Amino acid sequence: MTYRSDRTPGRRRRLVGVAAAAVLLASLLPGTASGQEPAPDPRIGLGAGWLDAQSASNNLELLAHRDKPAGFVNPANPGDFGYAGSDLAFGGAHAFIGNFNGFNIYDISQPANPALVTSVVCPGGQGDLSVHGDLLFMSVEETRGRLDCGTDPAVGTRFQGVRVFDISDVANPVQVAAVQTCRGSHTHTLVTDPDDSANVYVYVSGTAGVRPATTMAGCNNTPAAGDNPARWRIDVIKVPVAAPEQAAIVSGPRLFANPQTGAVDGLQNTPPAPTHPSGGSWSPSPVTDACHDITAYPELGLAAGACEGNGILIDISNPANPVRIDEVSDPNFAYWHSATLSNDGKKVIFTDEWGGGTGARCRTTDQPQWGANAIFDIVDRKMRFASYYKLPVPQTLQENCAAHNGSLIPVPGRDILAQAWYQGGISLLDFTDSANPREIGYFDRGPISPTSIMLGGFWSAYWYNGQVYGSEIARGFDVFGLKPSQDLSAAEIAAAREVRVPEFNAQHQTRTTWTPSLAVARARFDQLARTCTSTISTRHNGPLTVTGVTCLTGATVSGPVTVRPGASLLALGSTISGPVSASNAAAVHLYGSTVRGPVSITGTKGSAAIVQTEISGPAVLTSNRTGTVEPIVADSTVRGPLSCTGNSPAPINLGKANTVQGPVAGQCASLD
Repeated sequence: MTYRSDRTPGRRRRLVGVAAAAVLLASLLPGTASGQEPAPDPRIGLGAGWLDAQSASNNLELLAHRDKPAGFVNPANPGDFGYAGSDLAFGGAHAFIGNFNGFNIYDISQPANPALVTSVVCPGGQGDLSVHGDLLFMSVEETRGRLDCGTDPAVGTRFQGVRVFDISDVANPVQVAAVQTCRGSHTHTLVTDPDDSANVYVYVSGTAGVRPATTMAGCNNTPAAGDNPARWRIDVIKVPVAAPEQAAIVSGPRLFANPQTGAVDGLQNTPPAPTHPSGGSWSPSPVTDACHDITAYPELGLAAGACEGNGILIDISNPANPVRIDEVSDPNFAYWHSATLSNDGKKVIFTDEWGGGTGARCRTTDQPQWGANAIFDIVDRKMRFASYYKLPVPQTLQENCAAHNGSLIPVPGRDILAQAWYQGGISLLDFTDSANPREIGYFDRGPISPTSIMLGGFWSAYWYNGQVYGSEIARGFDVFGLKPSQDLSAAEIAAAREVRVPEFNAQHQTRTTWTPSLAVARARFDQLARTCTSTISTRHNGPLTVTGVTCLTGATVSGPVTVRPGASLLALGSTISGPVSASNAAAVHLYGSTVRGPVSITGTKGSAAIVQTEISGPAVLTSNRTGTVEPIVADSTVRGPLSCTGNSPAPINLGKANTVQGPVAGQCASLD
């Protein structure tokens, strides 16, 4: 499929008081007054420097920076490709940082004070890393690579492929296997089998020239119609976890084959036009004879491949034998580089590394669909184009810039990506609405050189257990914390930080689930509050009928409140002098409020929460069908009976007992 697009929150224990409610309300309002020109983007005009460049940030706070260690940087030329910092992986309390000259390991148990544990010199280019338990995998692409990690490329046995290290003693990694491949390993993907924990698989994406058979038997550079060409395939390595020294290639899937003819070169074999739409060269050329990156989501049996001239979807239900199930192309994409799937697997973002990562491609003259992200909806395992997203601020001619590596930030109910843009910095992208992606935060430094382009910037920006970590090609290792804003609340950040994983590899996605908590519940409130169609923050005299999304923030309602079917009521730090009744509403949330009357919530379809709220009368929750979101009655006072019947799922109290001055019946009997 080829596509084109031009779319470019005071009585007893209140959660917040009236003053705090006013702060929340203010945070939901636009930042620029009507008729006022927005301030210039502070990223424009940043001063240059290698280790002393000026910086600008929004909703991202730099917690720590560590320069590249000696032996992993050329001080005379910070952009020296032979010492470029590359990709990141994480395991336990450690960050593993790839480098074209080896890798470094940092202790990140104190994220604001990362400590270098050890450095491993092992030249070979690229240096992409993945972690699985006590095993570390490393990509080796360049012909200077030696089997023994030696530094003299003129001697020793050549090695191009994937190294396997034992990191059970993290301070002393030991190479235990090295699997040769015909085109080396530009990147690789760790793939687990949900039905087989004894083995893991490594998908090797090799983009270098084919090695001569004299260095590895069976390698050949024959054309597509020739005998078993080394191009137009990936290599699949099977690794027995208990015996990694037995790692070996078990298949070479032809993911680009034409299903009708069997031709191995069945995808894009020529650029869509003689020149890039900008009028320049394609750089690189979007011709599909390899994948650059493959991102696997084993729990869904799905992977997304960014494969030079195409984006593809892959069935990986049999990890040793992946099969392509869909493909797309784009006349604006110079080089399909990487992919990220949404947590629910219903969206995928592909990046375009126009300029190969070394060119300035975020200039004022560059269109937003060049060197950008393309976002697709996945429907019945087919991809449908939704929109483009590109860094929304121009960079200088001295800064290499294009879309590069990122990962999801686990905010419940939203799709948010932390993404590296080389010297364009880090951008936080909200793509919950796939057709209308938008930036909600950033961090950027000025160029390395004020006069000429020098390779640098963020190779990767990944979320891991509470922080965003960045690998800077020329400058080193950065740690960032999220800051609350009108686009990302403190509760949403807290909910994301509650998600903990034992390890993280960007090309091996795992499903995120959220344990019910006050932060998760409040995050839902904050998200609904951004959709308010009516806001009351002062006094409302008489009854109130709720339609749309009505938000009470520090309000006083002197009368009953009725929530109409399909409508939502969000009350924060408010007082209601009368009953609250909701029948077949979309959502009802009472936070830190007082209701001088009974509360009845029946048939809610979205979410229902009564948190740190005082009710002068009975409270009834009946027949609410809220999917995977449990109704919540927590840390509240009910001056009357509490009855819960027929709710699916049953209400919970998040470990925060209620005070009920009456009988407790039905599903709520177990809450207190």
